Amino acid sequence: MRILLSFLQDKVSKPHPVPSYRFWQHYIKNGIGEAGMSYIEVPEVDWAEGLVYDEGSATLQNWQERSWQATINYIKANQQNIDIFLTYLYPKQINTDAIAQIRKMGIPCVNFYCDNIREFKTVPATFRIFDLIWVPEYEALAMYNKAGVKYINLPMPMWVEPELRQYTSLHEQPGVSFIGSKDMLRENLLGQAIQKGLPLSIRGAGWLGQSTAPAFVPGSVYQKLINQVTFVKQQGFSGLAIKGLQQLNKLPIIPVADNHIFPSPDFDEYINITQRSMVTLGINRVPTFKRTHNKPLTYSRLRDIEAPMLAACYLTEYCEGIGQLYDTDNEINVYRTVDELVQKATELLNNKEKRDKLRINGQQRALHDHAIPSSLKKIKRVIFGR
Repeated sequence: MRILLSFLQDKVSKPHPVPSYRFWQHYIKNGIGEAGMSYIEVPEVDWAEGLVYDEGSATLQNWQERSWQATINYIKANQQNIDIFLTYLYPKQINTDAIAQIRKMGIPCVNFYCDNIREFKTVPATFRIFDLIWVPEYEALAMYNKAGVKYINLPMPMWVEPELRQYTSLHEQPGVSFIGSKDMLRENLLGQAIQKGLPLSIRGAGWLGQSTAPAFVPGSVYQKLINQVTFVKQQGFSGLAIKGLQQLNKLPIIPVADNHIFPSPDFDEYINITQRSMVTLGINRVPTFKRTHNKPLTYSRLRDIEAPMLAACYLTEYCEGIGQLYDTDNEINVYRTVDELVQKATELLNNKEKRDKLRINGQQRALHDHAIPSSLKKIKRVIFGR
């Protein structure tokens, strides 16, 4: 399958000032190659640039006009080399007229999106123009079914280098490790686990000398009103109600002691810690205005694919659909509460035979069923029937 690829590629030396994105093209390009497929790119289009501009702004409109016209022109000149247009586009980046034109040229269009339940209350109208939406979150499927939008439920697109897949008996590093950015839900969970005696080491953005509380910025009454209206448009009145509840019933933060926090790792350290820790921890809860902090929203993250691929002994937070990805007794382990986290992590720390079993079985399942080549072949069957 020959793929025209739009997966947040950029054209700048320094990344755009938006959340981390460059890893996506690295994963998908290598996964396409491993699948025995090929990709081409529109040379002059900076797809990630479209994330920089505000929705409805003149700068975003200008980016859309430039980028989509260049894409149409490129497809017309290279149509014989394209079987499918595979994209990772946010709603504000999508030009439905351009996608419709591409489809009329006989090229199916598939869009990946990975923050459906965190960002949307309903499926964005612009997603309806695609032949297929690649949806990784099990929890979002009901939303797509209700909307009648054609989708395929596939894992997050994750790829690890072949040399990192060779499982051997590792020299383990003691304790439980978590690598991830700081937020109040993670801090509270990890603080409670440490308080209960779990030997945890924590690394990632925001943990060293940075508060999770947002800075207070004074503003005019008019600006506050504008912010309130914008919030309701994005989150709805139910989101506003939940925001009020969260402010009235603030989550009691249990701070993580400094001796459990370590500097953020570079790439090699990240891989080494993930692979060699006696237990590698995943956290799937996210702070949103869809749920109160006492009953947080959870969904499977990229880490749930990456860590098992690296042969980690992986313990992650339960969420809907995790049992479809793994046998949660023999391939990974899951926890639902802080007490269960401590109990299961302690059991793994004391049982090398079980750790080795999870490492081997989890890696085999992830590489066989959840790798990008497997996902692309499933997309090909859905689109082309073969």
